[in-house]
Amino acid sequence: MKNPNRKTVSRLDELPNIGKAMADSLQLIGIDHPRKLIGKEPFELYGELCAISGKKHDPCVIDVFMSAVHFMESGEPLPWWSFTDERKKINEIYLEDEK
Repeated sequence: MKNPNRKTVSRLDELPNIGKAMADSLQLIGIDHPRKLIGKEPFELYGELCAISGKKHDPCVIDVFMSAVHFMESGEPLPWWSFTDERKKINEIYLEDEK
């Protein structure tokens, strides 16, 4: 797994779990540098991506966003699927709150 220096990394595709396609998706929503992920809410990024692209993306994209934000905010590089259970729990809480 990629593990760049988060203080000097300059390209999105250098981040763990981020390849060219995901880097392109992030750029589409205005994230053009890894530092711009710091403080971002992955669910909001996902919503922006769906709105701008005009299609609903696989929910695993949220997991990838969670992993990238986590890494840039001083977390360890973890595979994106490490965030799947957390995403599902957050979704359950959100859906419960909407009732």
